[in-house]
Amino acid sequence: MNVAQAACAPSGQAPSWDRIDWTHAEREVRRLQARIVKAVQAGRRGKVKALQRLLTCSFYGKALAVKRVTENRGKRTAGVDKVLLSTPASKWKAIGSLRRRGYRPLPLRRVLIPKANGKERPLGIPTMRDRAMQALHLLALGPVAETTADPNSYGFRAGRSTADAIEKCFTLLSQKHSPRWVLEGDIRGCFDYINHEWMLQHLPTDKEVLRKWLKAGYVEKGRLFETRAGTPQGGIISPTLANLTLDGLETLLTATFKRRNSRGGRYDNPKVALVRYADDFIVTGASKDLLENEVRPVVERFLRERGLELSAEKTCVTSTEEGFDFLGQNVRRFKEKLLIRPAKKNVQVFLAKVRQQIRESYGHSQMQLVRQLNPLVRGWANYHRHIVATRTFEHVAKVLFESLWRWAMRRHSNQSRAWIMKRYWHRLEGANVFAVRRQTASGEKPEWVRLVDPGKIKIRRHVKVRAAANPFDPAWRDYFEGRKAFRGSASSGPKAAASQSD
Repeated sequence: MNVAQAACAPSGQAPSWDRIDWTHAEREVRRLQARIVKAVQAGRRGKVKALQRLLTCSFYGKALAVKRVTENRGKRTAGVDKVLLSTPASKWKAIGSLRRRGYRPLPLRRVLIPKANGKERPLGIPTMRDRAMQALHLLALGPVAETTADPNSYGFRAGRSTADAIEKCFTLLSQKHSPRWVLEGDIRGCFDYINHEWMLQHLPTDKEVLRKWLKAGYVEKGRLFETRAGTPQGGIISPTLANLTLDGLETLLTATFKRRNSRGGRYDNPKVALVRYADDFIVTGASKDLLENEVRPVVERFLRERGLELSAEKTCVTSTEEGFDFLGQNVRRFKEKLLIRPAKKNVQVFLAKVRQQIRESYGHSQMQLVRQLNPLVRGWANYHRHIVATRTFEHVAKVLFESLWRWAMRRHSNQSRAWIMKRYWHRLEGANVFAVRRQTASGEKPEWVRLVDPGKIKIRRHVKVRAAANPFDPAWRDYFEGRKAFRGSASSGPKAAASQSD
């Protein structure tokens, strides 16, 4: 038994998974991550590498990595070995198996996930042990990735979301002198085509372990295939690897397209700026010609070095007067006013999903239906509640009522409309609500379980995260804690909002 293992167990007791002090473990890992951030900021590459090795060899880092993969949504999904870490004993044993020496990852189990356009997306599922190993190395790579990331990259980053990316779009495009043209960029099969050699030369992580992950291969329909490019979409560390591959594009565009002197002593401002969420991005520009003939070739050269290319069918230059869809929301200028609303396609897909859920619930009780619909409706509405969505919410509420009415009429075809309304819709707080009474313990007043009404959800402006904010840097810890409190409070005033923004 080593010192680290013995330290997590009370005196006189054998160490085990149940006796790990998780608060102390998280504190120790955060301390090492903060040291990595400081070393990156100082440009000490050797120190960064030494601290990463220290973290990946630490007992607490390994314990937290196993904890993550055994408590997330994929905890019941096994890899090719069909092994799950479901017992304290197996989790404890997994901690000791996370060693660099002799490590050989097993091939991925490939499954195909249907996409909205009718095509299928390959998903590679590593074994539980390999997922834990990736989670361990992500603990050491995350602080580096956050410290060196592009300021306006928002996908798969701690403390950032699509709402931040949309708010940045509003900031760039809403002013009187804002650019009126946008290059909508989409990278073709980003996760599938990243050049392995480029990653091994440039990514700041353990090269030997990374090479083994990239070359592990995958199993599909009982056959083993080798992997020559890309990083598996099912891997915990894959989004961070993809972000590191694409980081640097914003710096390149900013350096290439500066404000420059033109004839007559005036400045020529190309108004080039990037907003990226994972492999989806937009680039603003002063003219269509600038974006098509100057900006796009620079982006293509940047991607080509990494084995990537733009999707010909999804990449185009659009005027803000015509509008464009980005991250499920439509951005469009009406004369001098910019409006961001839920994209029509996004609304249609959501309503189709709700209708399908209701159709599949004709044999269910009202309580079951409400519990199935509430997560869908609440999640979709919360995603769009930061933009101009009031009319869309009212439209969705109307469609939802009509679908529920058909559901109720089909269940009680022999009953009158008044009977059905009284049976399923109840007068609560001055409004008719699709709700059902839930029985409680004897002596207590019964509770109402209501369906979320999107028409009643209030619009609340999102405050964009500061570009330089780093969740691994202790100097920014209070800032992120303040953002959590701000998002949880519906009564924050304009002064609080101003203090949180760029």
